[in-house]
Amino acid sequence: MEDSIRVGIGEYKSSRDPQSLMTIALGSCVGIALYEPNTKVGGLSHIMLPDSTVFHGDKKIGKFADLAIPSLVTEMEALGAKGPLTAKIAGGASMFKGRKMESHMQIGQRNLEAVREILAAMNIPIVAEHTGDHIGRSMKFDLYEFSVCIRTATREYIKL
Repeated sequence: MEDSIRVGIGEYKSSRDPQSLMTIALGSCVGIALYEPNTKVGGLSHIMLPDSTVFHGDKKIGKFADLAIPSLVTEMEALGAKGPLTAKIAGGASMFKGRKMESHMQIGQRNLEAVREILAAMNIPIVAEHTGDHIGRSMKFDLYEFSVCIRTATREYIKL
């Protein structure tokens, strides 16, 4: 993983082949890998919250699904992405297993709903996902193959 560009919590970054992008600590957060196959330009976002409109004042764009995804697409276009994009997503866990919580407190589920709605509105299909459940994840995105490797907190490896 030493050749990977690290994407922190509440950040997004884009690059092109032969780079890879990675993020760790996806609990209720959602990782969104976007890819344009003709140019092999990709981006990875690690969002924390679904909607920026309920917050006032300065907002860190990368934290919010409604701001981060469109901004990431714009950044990818600046790198040369021209064709249609596809997405792979991971995360959105409910980290409080066994506790009944009000729906507004289910941040992982709300994050997933927001990501799916925003991607659908932008005509970006989700081609693979590893979401929900009660486990944390890390995500490594290879920009050559458009493969995403998920490592769960239980040390399981999944290739999307």
